[in-house]
Amino acid sequence: MIKESIVKEVLHAALSSGGDFAEVFVEDRHDNVINMIGGKIETSNAGRSYGAGIRIFNGNNSIYGYTNDTSKENLIKVAKEIASSISGVDKNLGIDLVKKCVDTINPIKVMPADISKGEKIDWLKIAAAEASGYAKEITQVTGSYLDYVQNIMVANTEGVYAEDQRVRTRLRVGAVASVNGEMQTGSSDTGAHVGLEIYNEKTLKNIGKEAARIAKTMVYADQCPSGKMPVVIDNGFGGVIFHEACGHGLEATSVAKGTSVYCNKLGEKIASDVVTAIDDGTINNGWGSFNINDEGELPQKNVLLENGVLKNYMIDKLGARRMNMAQTGAGRRQSYQFAPTSRMTNTYIAPGKSTHDDIIKNTELGIYARNMGGGSVNPATGDFNFAVTEGYIIRDGKVAEPVRGATLIGTGLEVLQKIDMVGNELAYGQGMCGSSSGSIPTWVGQPMVRVQDITVGGRK
Repeated sequence: MIKESIVKEVLHAALSSGGDFAEVFVEDRHDNVINMIGGKIETSNAGRSYGAGIRIFNGNNSIYGYTNDTSKENLIKVAKEIASSISGVDKNLGIDLVKKCVDTINPIKVMPADISKGEKIDWLKIAAAEASGYAKEITQVTGSYLDYVQNIMVANTEGVYAEDQRVRTRLRVGAVASVNGEMQTGSSDTGAHVGLEIYNEKTLKNIGKEAARIAKTMVYADQCPSGKMPVVIDNGFGGVIFHEACGHGLEATSVAKGTSVYCNKLGEKIASDVVTAIDDGTINNGWGSFNINDEGELPQKNVLLENGVLKNYMIDKLGARRMNMAQTGAGRRQSYQFAPTSRMTNTYIAPGKSTHDDIIKNTELGIYARNMGGGSVNPATGDFNFAVTEGYIIRDGKVAEPVRGATLIGTGLEVLQKIDMVGNELAYGQGMCGSSSGSIPTWVGQPMVRVQDITVGGRK
């Protein structure tokens, strides 16, 4: 992407005023996005993002700059401008770049360029038509399609020189159901770090049908009761609670600054015995996987909690310096316009021994959160609230009537300690996670879990 000889000159320029580490990140990304409303294409956009970011460390401090002009002269100019904020002398550090051989853990069979835009539009139409025709209550259907190819290069003064290609795609359908002036929504999607071979007619129809099923079910649902009660959270995207309420607090971004509720708790039991949690960037074709991360390091499978005991944090290069701990392959960024920091990849609660039926049968009265929506969390305290987009009453060990308007409220530590049953069927859900290094793709996952009691916000 940029000649090795030029990269070396830029790195030398970055160290000219006394920095002790420098890095160059180059990105060339092509995006395709299609949006549909009511069976008609609303927008169809294609774009390219190209540029380079330069980062310098001076002890535990970091300076970052970026540009979309990657000429040799401009890159050296930007490197020197960034370096000027450091007062020191050139340490004359030797730079010997060694190209890293990278194994492909995300094989691609069908590249986005191999499929015409017309065929991608047809995919959206198939999924949307299945939602529209599901029931008379469905009054509006939207669809969105995304694919991108991101080529990156990372080089630094520790000798790293590595390249990667990321290909991701995602298709999503949203449905609105209306009855007597009441409206409820449902959504469903699929996505992975994979080629367009992921799509077939059956998959597309299932996405549309599931979005419509949720919307229709919820439009007839009664309001959810409120109070403290047992909550069963289904597998897949239910893992968003762990991701938000605990995962962010285990990133070096907050731990290194001492602002996380999980600081100084390594080796302590912070969850129940049945909880083991993992962040794993090595899952083949995982939505949050990569062959190398945005600091040129290999992905890792990082056990965060083991049988309730805090074992590790998610640590990037700068976090490793500040915490005096080893990196865990966690350095990620949205694009060349962001400096990397510690981020989750594919984060999940590991499977337990209980079956779906065991968990439901052992719950006399509570809420079954079959599908979760968005929420918010304060990493410093672990306080969170999350919307349940599809919920049911559990009564006498059976899933009973649907309820809507439920919100789960609590703290990360509280929930981790009150999980008393973990299912044996792990599933994942894809999402976009925002933080200081931008918005990045992350998988969240878990088997079905039961929380002994949690505050449920409702209107009854």
